[in-house]
Amino acid sequence: MERTSSSRTTDPYVELAERAVRAFVTDSRVIAPPSVPPPGMDRSAGVFVSIKKRGALRGCIGTFFPTEPTVAEELIANAIKSATADPRFPPIGPDELDDLTLSVDVLSGPEPCEATDLDPVRYGVLVESGWKRGLLLPDLPGVDSVEDQIDIARRKAGITEDEPYRLRRFTVERHS
Repeated sequence: MERTSSSRTTDPYVELAERAVRAFVTDSRVIAPPSVPPPGMDRSAGVFVSIKKRGALRGCIGTFFPTEPTVAEELIANAIKSATADPRFPPIGPDELDDLTLSVDVLSGPEPCEATDLDPVRYGVLVESGWKRGLLLPDLPGVDSVEDQIDIARRKAGITEDEPYRLRRFTVERHS
């Protein structure tokens, strides 16, 4: 995550996520959101932060419904959780920071849909059955069909094949 002066044209969403991860991993410090947030960071929305280490997933945590007043605060919280609380991975250590790349997805509000309304490249999907919810972001490598997309999200939620479920779709504003 270390940048040279010639590469400081980083997207402000990614830059904020990187600063949040670095501050927390190195100093256990939660940074404050920008006093004058970049355009779009002052609204409220769900945010996912994905972290990769040399191209392999190293953490991904997010919220499909906002839990913080602004995107900036949601982004900071989810960047820290992605680096330290993804149950699939151990927390990121300071020695890993320079090998990481981050991306930030800001979600639109989910809308009810049918499977025929989905496109795995354009839309993410939220599959719900009772209190169980599984989400899959759009345009992921290896997710080539609506059936794959729904199946992966359903399994993530622990929804069995014979259990009824509802679908919602959403779009993302991707920052990388």
